[in-house]
Amino acid sequence: MRHRLVVIASLLIGTMVCHASTQPDKGGLRSAWAPDPDMPLPEHPRPHLVRDGWINLNGKWNYAITDGTPPAGTWDGTILVPFPVESALSGVQRPLAPDQTLWYQRAVNTPRIDQGGRVLLHFAGVDWRTDVWVNQVHVGSHEGGYDAFSFDITEAIGSSSTIDILVGVHDPTDAGVQPRGKQVRTPGGIWYTAVSGIWQTVWLETVPTAWIDDVRVHADPAQGVITIEPSVRGAKIRADIEARVLFEGELVASASGPSSRLLRVAVSEPRLWSPDDPALYDIELALSTPRGVVDAVRTYTGFRTIEMRADDQGVNRLFLNGEVLFQFGPLDQGWWPDGLYTAPTDEALRFDIEQTRAMGFNMSRKHVKVEPQRWYYWADKLGLLVWQDMPSGDGFIGAADPDLVRSEKSESIFRTEWSEIIREFGMHPSIVVWVPFNEGWGQFKTNEILAWTKSLDPSRLVDGPSGWADRGSGDLHDMHAYPGPGMFPIEPGRASVLGEFGGLGLVVPGHVWQEDRNWGYRSFDSAQALAEAYEQLISRLRPLIGKGLSAAVYTQLTDVEIEVNGLMTYDRKITKLDPAWLSRVNERVYLPPPVMTTIVPTSEQTAQSWRFTTTDPGEGWFEPTFDDSDWSTGPGGFGTAHTPGSVVGTEWNTTDIWIRRTVEIDRPAPNMFIRMHHDEDAQLYINGSLVMEARGWTTGYAEFGPIKPGVLVAGTNTIAVHCHQTSGGQFIDVGIVQMDDPAAPSD
Repeated sequence: MRHRLVVIASLLIGTMVCHASTQPDKGGLRSAWAPDPDMPLPEHPRPHLVRDGWINLNGKWNYAITDGTPPAGTWDGTILVPFPVESALSGVQRPLAPDQTLWYQRAVNTPRIDQGGRVLLHFAGVDWRTDVWVNQVHVGSHEGGYDAFSFDITEAIGSSSTIDILVGVHDPTDAGVQPRGKQVRTPGGIWYTAVSGIWQTVWLETVPTAWIDDVRVHADPAQGVITIEPSVRGAKIRADIEARVLFEGELVASASGPSSRLLRVAVSEPRLWSPDDPALYDIELALSTPRGVVDAVRTYTGFRTIEMRADDQGVNRLFLNGEVLFQFGPLDQGWWPDGLYTAPTDEALRFDIEQTRAMGFNMSRKHVKVEPQRWYYWADKLGLLVWQDMPSGDGFIGAADPDLVRSEKSESIFRTEWSEIIREFGMHPSIVVWVPFNEGWGQFKTNEILAWTKSLDPSRLVDGPSGWADRGSGDLHDMHAYPGPGMFPIEPGRASVLGEFGGLGLVVPGHVWQEDRNWGYRSFDSAQALAEAYEQLISRLRPLIGKGLSAAVYTQLTDVEIEVNGLMTYDRKITKLDPAWLSRVNERVYLPPPVMTTIVPTSEQTAQSWRFTTTDPGEGWFEPTFDDSDWSTGPGGFGTAHTPGSVVGTEWNTTDIWIRRTVEIDRPAPNMFIRMHHDEDAQLYINGSLVMEARGWTTGYAEFGPIKPGVLVAGTNTIAVHCHQTSGGQFIDVGIVQMDDPAAPSD
């Protein structure tokens, strides 16, 4: 508690200082962390390629928003870099229109440059088109909001003792076709506040005449070999690379060779990286010429494999390091109430991953956003598997629509940015799945893009795509089901996964973006009700794992703006469900799944005969003695075509339906469950007793229960169901199953 109070006090102080020379704080929700107003996010922004000679340029810059031309000596105020101009932490909190340009300016002292050395200006992330001038010389342009870029500014500096940096940014947001994720100019629902301009660290780096510009590292567990592919610039004579590999601070291997070739370092009995044991190997690289060592950088890697293949039963599953591992985690949007795209501190960035692990998840799906490199560094360090989305953009298609036809420019933007993301982030052992498309947004040339993604990185799995418009390709067949859960049937060549489900909402007063009109896919009034619903989802998830489900993604880690379906509030100050309790519940998905035996079949495989009526049958309709002889008889299930997950035997398109049937059960058992697909509200009776009332809808068949002892009897049982429909799809079908759980504690 003391730490929390200190953090909040720091936040208040930091906010006042940050905004002193800009605009008054406009209020609103704040997270529990406060950036240093003089040097926010001081940590090295590129943990996989660290060089000592760098200068962090985060902090206060002059800014202006114009119709296009740079300001003529007058600035609108100062902005705190690297927070987006629309964010509270920037000190500006202004929108940027598609026809406007956001300008930044800052002058810094020229660092000491060794003879023949160079000065590089790095931008870790700017949304979207960036032009940069140094000392009035245009040094370059870049398009893309999620990949890093840099410019050699040595010539532009010349002999000047100062470096005057001018940056112009144009961002069309949803008026353009570029990747933008959930950003819109008019936020609402699942669409959030736009993010424009510099949103990741800016820094200077001094390098020698010849330097290590980049490095690709691949660790092969089967061979026990780390392959290092350095990219060296400026070497006009022979240059060699020496690599020293360390584990937990101890030297375990080394090798050297020409910098123009791949360098292979043998590591004896490498320890494998996994969520339970995130073992990382540090690598020190030195570049040498005949004159000695001229450059040195640090990187790291981890040994692990990821594959999709058949298990002993012939069911395709996901294997980590040769072992089946069910991957389970939250949908992580990566938004902050005060920084929007940018976490206020590195501690805050780390906190999300620590909480994800503390809740019992082993994976996170980073949803239509790419984080700063340090987020993936913490995922590597703390042991979190990552499914990485491509940020979406351009138009939409529905589940039954053909692929989107993009313009040549739009396709070029997509391919350029996606290939850069894969190249820049491909060294992280935590990333195991690439997700090129989400729910039809921007989905074009689907199978071609999936195959191309695989060709860019054959070492990882490719989701194809996540939700909706499947084309039969990719490593994963991905269902979205709210609240779910659900799965596609197992098939050759792909694993069945649940890319989104859940979305259970709870408003926590005082910790919301706005006080009213918040929403979740299904909302609750108390933490207790939320906990019961969550536990029921997990109980219904486990049988699907037994049938072949290989992964599931729960929506979502935190609230985001008016979405309140997070496990944490948007400000991260409240965890809605106790993490220790969540961990215990989530632990069940990693245990052997229950074995399900059909006692009373549904109509999924063979249509079952029911008596039914769509007019109110009056009192006692659910009693075993009720006379239903004037009801109609028809095959289940009952509903309309195209209702998700339905198997319609008899069309039902009115507001209400009542159905009854009698079934024979030899020996009732305490581990019998209702198996039902309902859309929408349903009341179910057995032998005249109300067994359950189900609100809302499912998107497939799910288990509910167990049925209380004494409800079922040996012999004839009467099942009676009323289903009420308001809008959209509609369906009802019911059966009974027995669940034998090998993980259940024995008496």
